[in-house]
Amino acid sequence: MTAINYAWSALGGDPARLARLITVPREGVLPARLPVRQLARACVGACALAAAELAARRAGLGEVPGVRVDDGAVAAAFHSERLLRVDGRAPVLFAPLSRFWRTADGWVRTHANYPHHRARLLGALDLPHDAPVEMAVGRFAALSALEAEDAVRGAGGLAVALRTPAQWQAHEQAAEVALRPLVERERLDAARTRVLPPLDPATAPLLPAAGVRVLDLTRVLAGPVSTRTLALLGADVLRVDAPWLPELPDQHADTGFGKRSATLDLAVGRDTFEDLLGAADVVVTGYRPGALDRFGLSPRELVARHPGLIVAQVSAWGAYGPWGGRRGFDSLVQAATGIAVTEGSAGEPGALPAQALDHGTGYLLAAAVLRALTEQSYEGGSRLVRLALARTAHWLTAGIGPDPTEAAPSPDPTEAAPYPGPDAWLTRTDGPLGRLRHAGPAVSFTDGPTAWTRPPGPWGSDPARWL
Repeated sequence: MTAINYAWSALGGDPARLARLITVPREGVLPARLPVRQLARACVGACALAAAELAARRAGLGEVPGVRVDDGAVAAAFHSERLLRVDGRAPVLFAPLSRFWRTADGWVRTHANYPHHRARLLGALDLPHDAPVEMAVGRFAALSALEAEDAVRGAGGLAVALRTPAQWQAHEQAAEVALRPLVERERLDAARTRVLPPLDPATAPLLPAAGVRVLDLTRVLAGPVSTRTLALLGADVLRVDAPWLPELPDQHADTGFGKRSATLDLAVGRDTFEDLLGAADVVVTGYRPGALDRFGLSPRELVARHPGLIVAQVSAWGAYGPWGGRRGFDSLVQAATGIAVTEGSAGEPGALPAQALDHGTGYLLAAAVLRALTEQSYEGGSRLVRLALARTAHWLTAGIGPDPTEAAPSPDPTEAAPYPGPDAWLTRTDGPLGRLRHAGPAVSFTDGPTAWTRPPGPWGSDPARWL
């Protein structure tokens, strides 16, 4: 089974729809030892097909619009945070303390881009807030990799020991991950759902998510990628953050296209938040499993108060197993699952050519929401969809076989060519944050959107209400 067939099957899609999808392969895209190109193409293709399917349903079309997946556009989208320029300035991707560190017996990977994570990491190492990187080098060198992992995690920080593929496969969390489907899908009740108005097939672009209200409770990076995609497809996406947890400016600029951004303190604005929930069609969360439950925001509590809701969740490790409650990011999952060893060389850990776990999972999450909307239009019912970076990593490392299309000519021979670099898939947009150079949309279908309708604005600058 090819990667796109597997992804579409995991989403519950009709296999006959796959005939509507063509690919434009390009050599040299996303080079890696692991099949990153196949994963990226499959995730974007499945999302585009889910969008086209919903567009056909709402516009009353007799046939699903054709889907075109160009490896060049996919590669640019998977590098979006790296390709972004704000008034010519390159983004800050990783803070100095977000890196691999040598330990007494191996390596550990830390993530400290956010100030509160940096403070916890330094606290775990018993270092002052202004400690130079060199002081951390000595602290890590005195610990084993597992000791460092436990010490940082115990302080509320983020660190994982580098593991080989065999070491990860022997881990209890890996066994739990492997038991789950790539996309967890569940119908929670038989509630009636809001009927979305039909689309006019004569009006372009076709926006399959037009009129859908998406409450975005996500942070870097998979969740924001998914909601950015839903915004492209016409959804009214409102991202809500706690006022004391600002998003990193470059991350916000990269993933904020098409969305609005508000802040809300649940301690004093709970009524406003419930009003948002009451009118929402979709809630997307990207916090660690259980983190929002104390606010009454578990999936079952949400649909009990607001029947017909679609709840979409993404996490690093999954909502199960001994690591089910842990925080995590793409780089940490790569280190823990053996990917960094596979992609490394000369005894040093490496990395995938893009944050492919984040981006791939983000497109699959958007696809799962779109498919849930299509299924609701026939059957109703509140829905829960869940994805995990670790499960996407399992698919990448153990589930993607050779793709026969890799050796076949492009279905569009006029465009089959080596990858010339990302410039052909970059665009420029002026907005409140300045002049942005950024990747264009990778999700593409006949008569579908080709750009976002609004640029990102300043974080937290919009009112907490629906349009």
